[in-house]
This record gives sequence, C-alpha cells and structure tokens, in this order.
Amino acid sequence: MAERSDYLYWVGLAVTHGLGARLAARLLQEYGTPEAVFRASPSELEALRLPASAVQALTSGTALKEAEAEIERARTFGASFIHWEEARYPKLLREIYDPPPLLYVRGDADVLARHAVAIVGTRRPTPYGNLMSERLARDLADRGLVVVSGLARGIDSSAHRGALESARGTTVAVLGNGVDVVYPKENRKLLERIAERGALVSEFPLGTMPTPDKFPVRNRIIAGMALGVVVVEGAQYSGSFITARLAMEFGREVYGVPGPVTQPVSFAPNQLIKQGAKLVTGWQDVVEELPTALRAELFPVEDATPAERASLLAEALPAPARRLYELLATDEARHVDELVEQSAMSSSEVLSTLFELEMKGVVRQLPGKQFVRVLL
Repeated sequence: MAERSDYLYWVGLAVTHGLGARLAARLLQEYGTPEAVFRASPSELEALRLPASAVQALTSGTALKEAEAEIERARTFGASFIHWEEARYPKLLREIYDPPPLLYVRGDADVLARHAVAIVGTRRPTPYGNLMSERLARDLADRGLVVVSGLARGIDSSAHRGALESARGTTVAVLGNGVDVVYPKENRKLLERIAERGALVSEFPLGTMPTPDKFPVRNRIIAGMALGVVVVEGAQYSGSFITARLAMEFGREVYGVPGPVTQPVSFAPNQLIKQGAKLVTGWQDVVEELPTALRAELFPVEDATPAERASLLAEALPAPARRLYELLATDEARHVDELVEQSAMSSSEVLSTLFELEMKGVVRQLPGKQFVRVLL
C-alpha cells in the first residue's frame, strides 16, 4: 500500500491518454505536485491547452483508477517506479531540459545512480562495428562504468552483451516501449540477462508497443543519463546521430569510433569526429575525457604505492602516450632521440605526445631535451 500511496498521482499522470511525459512535466512545473494537478478544475486545465481527452481523464477520476490498476500490474510483473523528486532518480537525467517525470524500472534501480557511458549505433552493423561495440562495452564495464544503450538490434545489442561479458559489468537498456514488452523478439534472453544484472528503463506505461515516434523520445534519456555518448556506426540520418546531437545539447562528451569512408554506416561517427567529437580506438580514449574527480573515483590511488599509481596512470593513457610513459623513469632522464628510437614513433609524434604528458603533469622536461617521469 505504501507504493500505491507514494506513486498513485505520478502514475496517474503517466497513464493519462493524450498527455505524455512533456505535457506532464509542464503541468508539474505549473502546479508543483502531481496531486495538485488532479485537484485542478477543468477550466484551469483547458486554459493550459491540454487535449480534451486528457482534461476529462484528469478531472473525472478515470486516470487515478487506471493508475491503481497500473501499479498492481507493475507489482505483479516485478517493475517499480522512480519519480524525479526522489534522490535515486538519475542525477544527470534530471538536469536536461525535458526529463521524464516518472520512470518505470525493471531490475536493479540502484544501477541508475552509478556513472554511465552510452554506446549507440546502427541496427545493421558491420562485423567490425559489432566487435568494437562489444570490446568497448566490456572494457568500460571492467573499469566500473555502467553501459547504457537502447536494446535495438545491432550495435546496441552488442554493447549490452559486451558489458555483461565483464565479471563486474552491468548495463541499462532504455526502451522505446513498456518494460513488459519484448522488442525486438530475438532479444528476449538478452533482455532477461539485463534485468538480472542491470536495469530496463522506460518512461512509457506498461503494455506500450514500440512505434517509430517513440525511439527519438527514448534517445534523449540515453543521452541524458550518460556522462558521454560513443557512436560506433550510424548512417547520415540515424537514431545514433540524433542521440549524439542531443548529448552535445546536454553538454555531454561525444565520441566516435572511426570507420572506412566507403561504408555508409561510417558517416555518423566520422562526421562527428570532423565536428570535434573525440576519436575512440579504445576505452582509454573515453576515460581520459571524463572529469578528473571521476577518474580518481574509478581508479583510486590513495593507498597505492608510487609504482602502483604509475601503473594505474599508464593503464588510463592512450596507447602512444602509454608507450612513452613506460619508457621513462623518475630517476634517470631520457633524451628525445632515444625515445624516438625505442618507441618506433616519429620525432614529431614523440614531441607532441610528450607535450601532452607535460600538460597532464606526469612528465617533466629537463635542459637538453631530456625527459623524466614526475614522481606520483
């Protein structure tokens, strides 16, 4: 009964026909609480230009009766609710301009409070795209990040599978349908695994079937929940491209996995990279763009020895920087020519990479183009 009392009016807004999440959010901003919305008069609601069907449902008690039935269905199915005034509501999602007032959740709702990165892409990937999606998801999950995607065929499914391959991995699937609806049908087993190890999330009431108009709406939740969005493959006019654009609007990091220019599915990531998205070849490229405080949380070093801290730092560096960093020592300077020879990199690559490491404060240049590691 506690859940019925706590969520009745929130669910009532969610199941009101003709309302939708955005109009519901507008009503909440106008009246303050969902209960106050249901106390409003028909003339007040009509003045807000709500559809007639929504006004009728809100003022006649029909929506609350349907909400009672919805809460019981959710209880029977094993789904739960989170509204945007709760502390466990995803913090980043609450910050976007149109967050859903209510989320349906199947699985572990606590996962939604963890740091997450989204991986999205085409429903018709190349073998390379599937491989990169799975590898990135597994590697990011290994480092404690939750992988968010949309459970669609192709790249999304590969991302979820990759995260679940990690012993400590978990993943969140944001659905364009009700959490009780299996779509696509071939993902039934994957969906069940996600519910066991992560969470299924939707703003749509139970029983809502997938239709084309719901997926762009769903994409804003994927972009809103994540610290950043990685686009693996996607065509010019694709959902993954839309998700990346939304991520930019929300101030999130955007990443692209480059692909052959002859492949149409390479358009989205390649174009995003041209426009300033971070080029990604491995998990390090994603992690190094995250805030310093978050990286420290993911790779704690407080109790580590200097050697252990250096090892953790090297692991988080991209491959060229890691190669140079591992050639350096704290007690013996190395000349740039020696580093060029031992790294098999060009002199310009070595100098630019060393400059980046100097900016990170982990390498110091001595007179005569000599370099040493900074003692951590």
